[in-house]
Amino acid sequence: MPAGCEEAARAFYGAALGLREIPKPASLAARGGVWYAVGDLQLHLGVAADFSPAKKAHPAFRAADPASVAAKLQEGGFAVRWDSALPGRSRFYTDDPFGNRIEIIGLSVAPRGTERHAEERDPLTGFPPVHSARPITEDDVRSLEDHE
Repeated sequence: MPAGCEEAARAFYGAALGLREIPKPASLAARGGVWYAVGDLQLHLGVAADFSPAKKAHPAFRAADPASVAAKLQEGGFAVRWDSALPGRSRFYTDDPFGNRIEIIGLSVAPRGTERHAEERDPLTGFPPVHSARPITEDDVRSLEDHE
């Protein structure tokens, strides 16, 4: 994201998408940007002096009700582009305030009698979901500092 745009990020990722902001470690806070918790994962929006939006590569967020997410985004003034390229899946694209592409994809509907199997597998990859109970440590942060 561009420098000084944290409030625009909060309006999109926090208010419109409903993600929970988490504090950046003190050692990184002066760099700007905003971090969010997304289930067991985190989304880090870092500041880049030579910022260029990601128009193709993008995160995809699963939603139980993509239509309600789309409505909330549209209420906030964000455009929504529905896509039907994945049969049986409800999904759309939007752009954050900086032009980064974001995908919202609905949870798949499991065939009758396979509900438990569908809950234990990622609907896109078919693999079990990855969960990590280990919190991020200062060593993890230091190892990432060179990549921000």
